[in-house]
Amino acid sequence: QVQLVESGGGLVQAGGSLRLSCAASGPTFSRYVMSWFRQTPGKEREFVSAIIWRNGISYYADSVKGRFTISMDNAKNTVYLQMNSLKVEDTAIYYCAAKWGDGYIRLPKYDYWGQGTQVTVSS
Repeated sequence: QVQLVESGGGLVQAGGSLRLSCAASGPTFSRYVMSWFRQTPGKEREFVSAIIWRNGISYYADSVKGRFTISMDNAKNTVYLQMNSLKVEDTAIYYCAAKWGDGYIRLPKYDYWGQGTQVTVSS
């Protein structure tokens, strides 16, 4: 059973930074993709970023490219999302997700989800 626990959300002013963490527990993650999605009320869950555990290749949504960085710590089974130059439109609940295999990374069809962490960016 895979468990994902996010932390690091909060309130920040536009232009500021936050780092989200996703602590994963369960089986070995060598064949997993770890991703971040976000969602605002009334909208579908939106892909933000992903990283392939076995080789570290990362992917980003165009809206966050150059501002967000995804990384992982194998020893801690933890994935991070460093968010810089935050904008008001980045306000959302951010979810960590995991899936076996690296197909359809940008679709919210993942096997496991965390509980979400709120990120609020004020103007």
